[in-house]
Amino acid sequence: MPWQILLQTHQRLPAAGNLEAWYAALLARLGKPSPFELALLGGRLATTPGLAFLAGYQGALRVLWPCAPWSLGALCVTENKSVRPADMQTRLSDLRLHGRKDFVTAGDAADWLLVAAREEPQGHAVNVALGVVRNGDPGVRVEVLPSLPLMPDIGHARLHLEGAHCERLAGDGWDDYVKPFRSIEDLHVLTAVGAWLYGVGQESNWPQALQLRLLGLLAGCAEVARQGPTQPVTHLLLAGLFAQFAALDTEVHAAFAAGSAGWAALWQRDRGLLSIAAAARGKRLTNAQATLGLQP
Repeated sequence: MPWQILLQTHQRLPAAGNLEAWYAALLARLGKPSPFELALLGGRLATTPGLAFLAGYQGALRVLWPCAPWSLGALCVTENKSVRPADMQTRLSDLRLHGRKDFVTAGDAADWLLVAAREEPQGHAVNVALGVVRNGDPGVRVEVLPSLPLMPDIGHARLHLEGAHCERLAGDGWDDYVKPFRSIEDLHVLTAVGAWLYGVGQESNWPQALQLRLLGLLAGCAEVARQGPTQPVTHLLLAGLFAQFAALDTEVHAAFAAGSAGWAALWQRDRGLLSIAAAARGKRLTNAQATLGLQP
């Protein structure tokens, strides 16, 4: 059971020379975990919030595409700082991808890439497909981008596609993949970061009440992971988890201040990673409340 492993894990997985090596070592430790186990135990074993994020991100990708290879992957949507389908210029035609994706998380380390692209004929309503390409294949070029202040150990890249042959995933690229991934990723990253914090709390002898509240948060994450990512109730429950996490901020800050300066510096640097999609989560919560007939 993942909870037993979580509670009994006392040795983190050291950072490696690159993300591929660290992730391979993680899988060697875990075997073939479920997506939630990958996020939970990967977060616990990570030495930095960035590596915890990577474990959560990979878990989320495997909810999205259950047949994904076990190597590192990435979802490629953003173009010119926009993820709106109408703004996409990347095109899929005859299983060939043409275009560019400007911000691909861990794209420099990814073995496979899920690419959102438009495929509708000229003059028709926008229709998005999702294609899979392999890093290094003909027509696939990854341009490494400078490190960011937030999670500098997790690289970002620009993806260039010049007639790259792809596998098209079944279904609608937007409604079946890109749109639900927002909630799937939020949940699995929260799980991974929560597990990282719980591990720090174990090692630093944080107050028992705080450690128990972190465990309660993770148990809540496990329950929400059982729900369909597009259901309004899922968005409501996910918002509740993030509210629960936010309520721990003062206690977590005090615990870090009283402990190791190294852990505190890592958290101070990367704590903003859970705030990145706050505006989108707020919109999903509002829509869910309206659908469920609840007052905001």
